[in-house]
Amino acid sequence: MSNYHIKHLEEYFQVYRKSVRNPESYWEEIAEEHFMWHKRWDNVLSYDFDKPEFKWFEGAKLNITENCIDRHLRTRGDKTAILFEPNNPDEEALHISYNELHERVAKMANVLKSQGIKKGDRVCIYLPMIPELAVSVLACARIGAIHSVVFAGFSSSALATRINDSDCKLVITSDGSFRGSKTIDLKGIVDEGLKKCESVETVLVVNRINAEIDMKEGRDQWLQPLLEKAETTCAPEIMDAEDPLFILYTSGSTGTPKGMVHTTAGYMVYSAFTFKNVFQYREDDVYWCTADIGWITGHSYIVYGPLANGATTVMFEGVPSYPDYGRFWEIVEKHKVTQFYTAPTAIRALAKENLEHVEKYDLTSLKVLGTVGEPINEEAWHWYDENIGKKKSPIVDTWWQTETGGIMISPIPYSTPAIPTFATLPLPGIQPALMDEEGNEIKGNQVDGRLCIKFPWPSMARTIWGNHQRYKETYFSAFKNMYFTGDGALRDSVGYYRITGRVDDVVIVSGHNLGTAPIEDAINEHPAVAESAIVGYPHEVKGNALYGYVILKETGESRNQDNLRKEINQLISDRIGPIAKLDKIQFTNGLPKTRSGKIMRRILRKIASNDTSNLGDTSTLLNPEIVQEVMDNVIK
Repeated sequence: MSNYHIKHLEEYFQVYRKSVRNPESYWEEIAEEHFMWHKRWDNVLSYDFDKPEFKWFEGAKLNITENCIDRHLRTRGDKTAILFEPNNPDEEALHISYNELHERVAKMANVLKSQGIKKGDRVCIYLPMIPELAVSVLACARIGAIHSVVFAGFSSSALATRINDSDCKLVITSDGSFRGSKTIDLKGIVDEGLKKCESVETVLVVNRINAEIDMKEGRDQWLQPLLEKAETTCAPEIMDAEDPLFILYTSGSTGTPKGMVHTTAGYMVYSAFTFKNVFQYREDDVYWCTADIGWITGHSYIVYGPLANGATTVMFEGVPSYPDYGRFWEIVEKHKVTQFYTAPTAIRALAKENLEHVEKYDLTSLKVLGTVGEPINEEAWHWYDENIGKKKSPIVDTWWQTETGGIMISPIPYSTPAIPTFATLPLPGIQPALMDEEGNEIKGNQVDGRLCIKFPWPSMARTIWGNHQRYKETYFSAFKNMYFTGDGALRDSVGYYRITGRVDDVVIVSGHNLGTAPIEDAINEHPAVAESAIVGYPHEVKGNALYGYVILKETGESRNQDNLRKEINQLISDRIGPIAKLDKIQFTNGLPKTRSGKIMRRILRKIASNDTSNLGDTSTLLNPEIVQEVMDNVIK
């Protein structure tokens, strides 16, 4: 299979050298041999880091859903494409074959068309992890509509911001969702959000929990009756290689979320290639990524990457703790899962529980284990290796981002010797560089710096929706002719990479990138709050948790401080979502600031992390005396 399936370390180095010596011919060969095209490209790659502009497979025509579904029908029509495991273990799992998926996607696509949706229109999808979520994504791609999936844990306000930013015409949601023993009123959240959205003409509602909900006349429609009337075939819209496929929002360190735009051909080629290699997928494997399709991990490694390879991909509606902490392992045994991809946060949470939850299940089907969302710590890595993989299943600690579209640095199972906490080596075609603060590349090994990528790759985001200038400033202005990741990294003596964390004001909590600025904006809306600063501090389960320093307008605010803390967290929950709530809130009379008025977050991070042995020189601060006061009142 040409360079598509790497099996040994020696082979990896050969392929890697070839891929960086001549990236265009490397990706051209892969694109040519493994995908269906209506028209071949005129040019593999053109790019300009200054503009910044990147075009892959220019002039090619295709539809990604033909590559994910239609081309498998002749040989794999009856094979399970999506294996849906519901929240409640007593509800039967659903096996959706490639033939059935083809029909479901066609019907959904025809429903969208009947509602006036056409190529280029934006459709917001706010659904739980049910089959309709994957089907809606693919139906949009079928007709050339641009999908914008919003994680169904975001608040109505966060949902409205995203709908308005990309001017969505239609929203797909459900009456509610199951989450462990709870139900969540998704339709109520949508109704609240849409009070602030003028672009939405239609809301399609999936019946999932049989809830009593309000249906707004002329706008809201139940999806099922529309599907029953829809035709079972839908010709795919022929797309240009660089036509947008989806918009996915990621937290910025400042202001509004960034709508990252991914285009069709390059994203397809790269997500499929990385899926095949990083998980060493074979024809009869059962692959399970526990992420939500609301995040890029779900887009690339639940939907597009697996389906482009004709794989069986598991979609799980529930949570790892319901009905007990053995749920993941019960599903692995039940479906004989071969590849399992989850977040370090989940591993740390499960490692705290009694091992009986693991030991009662047969995990011998597992061949490859993966982690995503944040660097995994050593203790969690060893627990995963020993108790889940039984020291036989390699762990792929994958580093990548919403912006990169696919995995960038990762071990290749059975090829790359793994070292706990290291993402190890770049995948073929990926050229990392470590930069110092002056903008010089740091050569050699045993060095650390800011992680950049110095050559384009097919699945890179092409712009920020409606704001190309922000795209340029965020990713291409720090270092000339480089994509700046926002992460720090070190390279060890053999050239392995270890990601050391964000170097901007984004904190990764439970694998979710949370910008501190939007959280501070929410807190500052509280009438009693004058100013706030948010930092991350180490947390044994979440990786990082959020610590808030809050200055009140009146010192000795008469209200109960515990009540104030609850009100502040409620504000954050309403504006952004429960995932952004603060674990600790310290009320303080001041914050350490530079003479230009900039908050010294580095000092606040150290204090919150209980690491005050070396705060550096504080004498240059505008108010050096405040540091001691903050330290004296820190919440342990």
